[in-house]
Parts: sequence; structure tokens; C-alpha cells
Amino acid sequence: MAEISRRGVMLVLSSPSGAGKTSISRELLRREAGLTMSVSATTRAKRPGETHGKDYFFVDKTEFGLMVNRGELLEHAKVFDNYYGTPRDFVEDKLGAGFDVLFDIDWQGTQQLKEKAPADLVSVFILPPSTQELERRLNARAQDPAHVVAARMAKASDEMSHWPEYDYILVNTDLDASVASVQGILRAERLRRDRQVGLGDFVKRLRDGQ
Repeated sequence: MAEISRRGVMLVLSSPSGAGKTSISRELLRREAGLTMSVSATTRAKRPGETHGKDYFFVDKTEFGLMVNRGELLEHAKVFDNYYGTPRDFVEDKLGAGFDVLFDIDWQGTQQLKEKAPADLVSVFILPPSTQELERRLNARAQDPAHVVAARMAKASDEMSHWPEYDYILVNTDLDASVASVQGILRAERLRRDRQVGLGDFVKRLRDGQ
């Protein structure tokens, strides 16, 4: 079967903490060969074992500010004392080569992407099956003390209020089923006419009897 060149998809997964987007992201990257994780620029210090350009693009605060001013970031945010942002060139290179880029960001980052690159964006918001289940998952991780879990639960209500801003809504009851659903979304979005940039030439060859 003839390969038709296409432009990649910017696939955003957002959810309140504990709803499952990190687990879904990890499985998607394992199952989908053409999918790559977005690599952020950050001002935080490199940790042992991290690689510049693979885990993050490590820059100082001056350079990060210049990147913002030059319009080189698709989205950016301050998290505690450090800055994080998505370099435009990295994403554009991947999309142009036909790779899909996965983003694990919040609703604020998603809004920025929607402003900068609406045609490339496909956004999925992941909900827990219930508030009780969300709290159970947060406690089951055993990573945070009780007051941190309480803070995450309080924040979750605000985060979930932004669900109407997303293209697709997924209730994560079962991990495998949720991953399969996102795979279905991705495969359908890859087939959109405007993303299949080689379609015109392909149809022309068909009409010419080739």
C-alpha cells in the first residue's frame, strides 16, 4: 500500500493528579512507534542520569527569558522556582517529519498551545470514575503525606472545571481500555484530510492511472 506523507499531531493529555494521564502516556509511548514525548526547556538543575536534549533542554533563566521574548516557546509556565516551556522548533521538526508529539500538560498549557497551533492540536481530558476513586489512587501511590493529598484533591475540582475546553473527554476506569481509546483518537486524527499533506499528489497519480 502506498505511503501518503502526513503532518504529525500534537496530542495533549491533561487530568487532575491521580486520574491516570502519566500511566496512559507511558503505555501510549510503548505501543505507538510514531509517537514521541515533547521535550521541555527548563531552568531547573540537571539531575543525575538526565541528558540534555533527551529529558529536557537545560537553560539558565536569562536564556529562558530570551526564548520567551523571541517567541520560541509554544507554551511556558513557572512551577515553584523554576520555569518550563515547549520549544517550538523541536515540535515543528517532529510534526513536519510525520511524527506525533505527546504532551503531558495542564489546562493552562493547553490553552497556550491552542492559541499558538490550533490546527495541529488534539486535546484529551482524563477524568477519574469518581472523587472517591481519585482520592484512593492518590493515597495508594504512597508518595505524598496526607496534607499534600488533600491539597491535590482541592486542586482537582478546579482542574476538572476546564473539561469543556478539550476535544475529547475520557473517564479512566480501566487503564488498558483508556489507552485503547486514546489510540483510536490518535489514529482517526492522523487520517484527517488536512493532515495528509501528500494526499493531493497521491490522488493525482491515481487519476492519471498510476
